[in-house]
Amino acid sequence: MCVKVLKSKTENRIYQGEIYKDIECFEFIVEKKGLIEISKIMFPYVVVLTQDCDLRQDFKFRYGRKKTQTQDKYLLSVLVAPLYNAEHVYSGEHWSRLDSVMEPINRRRTAGDRLRANQTPRYHYLKFPADIRIVDSVIDFKHYFSVNVKYLKKVKSAKFICRLATLFREDLSIRFSNYLSRIGLPE
Repeated sequence: MCVKVLKSKTENRIYQGEIYKDIECFEFIVEKKGLIEISKIMFPYVVVLTQDCDLRQDFKFRYGRKKTQTQDKYLLSVLVAPLYNAEHVYSGEHWSRLDSVMEPINRRRTAGDRLRANQTPRYHYLKFPADIRIVDSVIDFKHYFSVNVKYLKKVKSAKFICRLATLFREDLSIRFSNYLSRIGLPE
């Protein structure tokens, strides 16, 4: 089943479930003998995971007409997760550019069926409608990072692709929070 998406940018604020292209993740920044080394990873697509109520509050109090004395509603960053090409996830190559090999998922067996049905807790499968030029994608809940909220707002007009419709956004949010809140059992 295809996800339902909204393609228009209704406001200049950031929404949960928005998908952006070409977003950088700063892997590390170190200083060596007076030189600064920056390692960054460019992700072709990411989806916003931060709760929409927090994003709304940040926008309202940061850019709204009524200035407040405090900035306790401001966000420093927005949580995002990369969208990986589903074919690369099946073959275990979705991190190959980072010199990492993942366990393959056999697309023709139960594991592949469970992935596409969103029954594998670690992953979230997205199939986009034909008018959205993104291949079938998988979000790996182990791979998420933060992006500065001001930066994302600044690049929104150039990098915004679409936004997941409310029910699909909520499904993603619930699945992500369930994955993060799982109980770690000792080996």
